[in-house]
Amino acid sequence: MNLERVVFGFFIILTLSLNYAFVAGGAEAGAHHNVWILTLTIIVNLVAIGLKLGDRSQTGALLLASGLVAGLLLITARVVWIIVESGGAGEPGPGEMADIVSIATGALVANIVATVILVGDTLLSRR
Repeated sequence: MNLERVVFGFFIILTLSLNYAFVAGGAEAGAHHNVWILTLTIIVNLVAIGLKLGDRSQTGALLLASGLVAGLLLITARVVWIIVESGGAGEPGPGEMADIVSIATGALVANIVATVILVGDTLLSRR
């Protein structure tokens, strides 16, 4: 067993899981979406991106690209949340929350792509 691949796979799957945990629930219901889960998802995604930097293969390039897309979208969602909070409205309203969740859903798609690439690469390398 390759410990490096285990750690790498762990962070890829953890990012996907946390991203889904944030997105799950009604898009407009602020009570269904926790800002700390979004923040933790960003941190774990950044760690996963750091782990992807050393891989020089074509698969590694695709994993890095999907991680960068997910990171950009997650950070954008968090910035929107910060802007809404600093606007004096406090918690995001239904419209703003729908925007935040929509952006985070785009990151979820990128994380699903990364997981599918990782699983596919693992299955192909087993032969």
